[in-house]
Amino acid sequence: MKPAPFRYIAARTLEQALALKADHGDEARFLAGGQSLVPTMNFRLTQPAVLIDINPLTQFAGVQNCGPDGLRIGALTRYRQLEHDPQTAQRLPLIHEALPHIAHPQIRNRGTIGGNLAHADPASEMPAIVLALAGKLRAQSARGERWIDAADFFAGALSTALEPDEMLMEVELPIAQPRSGACFMEVARRRGDFALIGVACTVRLDDNGRCAEARIALCNAGDMPVLAVDAGHSLVGHPIGDPEIDAAADLVQGAIDPGGSIHASKEFQRHLAGVLTKRALAQANERARRDH
Repeated sequence: MKPAPFRYIAARTLEQALALKADHGDEARFLAGGQSLVPTMNFRLTQPAVLIDINPLTQFAGVQNCGPDGLRIGALTRYRQLEHDPQTAQRLPLIHEALPHIAHPQIRNRGTIGGNLAHADPASEMPAIVLALAGKLRAQSARGERWIDAADFFAGALSTALEPDEMLMEVELPIAQPRSGACFMEVARRRGDFALIGVACTVRLDDNGRCAEARIALCNAGDMPVLAVDAGHSLVGHPIGDPEIDAAADLVQGAIDPGGSIHASKEFQRHLAGVLTKRALAQANERARRDH
């Protein structure tokens, strides 16, 4: 397949890229890694009139500190850069654990964090991870900039809160704290396939070993990444044991609405969500206690 005709422009400055997006709105798309956009263009599921290549804007790639407790990841940061950055394992252990599950090395070499989040595929790992970490995303247009909480960013299948003239610039994530643990698990038919279900969770314990905070997010569990709020809240204030984990898993199963497919029925996906939630919570809790 070949894409429909389009006009290609390589933006040399951020101002140029944003001005083009303001002029063309929904008729224009940004090209970053292209690992999601180009296949949909080839199948003519997406037919932009203008393609704005932002790869020349290399200043928006990389990881930088934002205070003592956070990191900002530029939208043009490629998965490979995070995968080979030593601080990812130490400061962003949830992402470090998930990276090998994301597609294949060839795709991670080109795919960008910003492109993945803006594409907002509900089966993709990174949107669920950003939800689990309570991340914030910075959008910018020719009109100005704004920060969007991850919980408000994803609006539906392949849909976000970005306005037609906005570009996703970076994502801010908290670094791992003492007495905290995280875990990512998924089940896929083959290595590199989209997950049938994926679970990302974080646990933070107080000085007495009780749960101070827990967040559980899932991919491919609905038409957008799902944050199981009630399941996380159910753990707070208690030591996390098997009964608490079982109750949280039941709440997760009730919070999701997977679509089902030829590879996994809705019932099987819901069953997987419960199993993976139990395993991931147990692992995250053990890691938090080890760091206590």
